[in-house]
Formats: sequence, C-alpha cells, structure tokens
Amino acid sequence: MYEDIYNQIKLAAEKKNLKPSTANAYCHTIRHFLDYTGKPWDELIIDDADTFLTAKRLSGVMPETYNHYYSAIRFMYKRILKLYWDEDEIARMKRDRALPVVLSKDEINSILDATKNLKHKAMIATMYSGGLRVSEVVHLHYDDISRSNKSIHIRNTKNRRDRYTILADRTLDLLTEYWFQCGKPRDILFPSQWTHNYLDISSVNQFLKISAKKAGITKHFSSHTFRHSFASHLLEAGCDIKYIQALLGHTDPKSTEIYLHVSNKTLLGIKSPFDVQED
Repeated sequence: MYEDIYNQIKLAAEKKNLKPSTANAYCHTIRHFLDYTGKPWDELIIDDADTFLTAKRLSGVMPETYNHYYSAIRFMYKRILKLYWDEDEIARMKRDRALPVVLSKDEINSILDATKNLKHKAMIATMYSGGLRVSEVVHLHYDDISRSNKSIHIRNTKNRRDRYTILADRTLDLLTEYWFQCGKPRDILFPSQWTHNYLDISSVNQFLKISAKKAGITKHFSSHTFRHSFASHLLEAGCDIKYIQALLGHTDPKSTEIYLHVSNKTLLGIKSPFDVQED
C-alpha cells in the first residue's frame, strides 16, 4: 500500500546523503500521517499537513516528537510532492533549553558497582570515559580500540564524521577482562548473544535504568547522561572547551557551550563583584 512512497522517500533521502535509519524513520512517520489523513499520498495538500501537525501539537507531545513528525512530512512535501512549504505558517516547536542532568563521579561509580554483568559494565565505562553516544558504543568493533594509543575510533557518527576519543586505563582494564571472559569477539565488540549482531539500543537503556535503580540514583536518567557527565567533568578538570567539542564530535560550538552552565567550574575560583573591594 505504501511501497511507492517509501521507495521515493528512500531515493530522495539517498540523494540528500541521509542515513538509512533516517529514511526508515521518515517512512514510519509518513505511514502514520497517511493513516491519519485517509488520502493517497499524491492527493495531499498543505492543509493536510497543517491539520495533522496542529493536532499533534495540541495533544501535548514533546517538542522533539513534534519536530520529528515535522521533519518527515516537510521532507516529503518539498522533495517528493514539490509543494511550497511556508515555515512561518507551519513552524517547528521550540525546545525548552533545560540544562542536562549530570552525575557525580561517586554516582557513576555506584552505577558501575551495581552492574554485575561484565559486558554491561564495560559498555557503561566506555560511554562515560569517552563521551560516547549509546548508538556509538553498540556499533563499536574490536579494531576501534587502540591499546597503544589509548584511544577509541568512532565511525559513522550522527554527523557522519569519524572521530577519536580517549580511552581511560580503567576502561581498558574492563574491556580486556570482558574480552577474555566473553568469547574474544573479533568483529562487533558488544554483540547480542541472541542474534550476534549489534545490540538494540532499547536493551541498553533498559539495563542502564536497572543499574541506576539498584544504585539508588533518583535523578532523571538516560544513556546520554554519561556523555553529559563526561563533558562536565572534563570542564571542571580544566580541559579547554575546544578539545571537549572535538572529543564529543560537536560541529556547532553552541552544543558544547551548554556545559559551561552545568559544570561547577563556573563557580570555582570566580569571585562575586560584591566581594571584590576597590583599593
């Protein structure tokens, strides 16, 4: 029923050099949209998109969810239907600029201590000590770990740019222990024991929540919290924010600058002007 539009979306996404996962996500959203309208895709008009997106916004969805719908529908209208899309009339939702949650080093150690599965513990250590996204850690391969250079090669990232990040000694020790005890994987570093393919991200998030609960962590917690904590702790230790930007793989410096507001470094060694007296 939807194969024709799916094929066109995937072809247009390939021309735009979008990832296959993005094209698949667009297809899933477009199916939901077409089910809502009850119209063939080649009979859609701008009002259909406006009505659908307005209903989504009024339903109380998060800005991130709304903007995902927005991106997929706009892509189809502009790239396939060739219809004019007025971004003033049909706009994205503004995201709340809430500060990211950061764990203390003691809290991270408590999560590691609460994680008895060696593979899971090695993955948590890798995410925190190198600032990896969960999608990046599940796609690591054996050859991406450099023992001699103490580095991790991260390939095919969110921004389609390879990068290197640091490999902590403690993480290397855990990875070495895991590798010898868990079958010495030579291809995918953390393969699924059932499919022997890449782990599903949802399963990683699930064991992270279990470990955090066992550790008594009550903060709003996600896999990305380790990445936030990595950046904040580096900043507190005096690392230049430009190096942190490179380690995280941020293309926009503004994405990294948010840690200036999170890190305690902004409070250390800075005197209030009220305490500075004129001579």
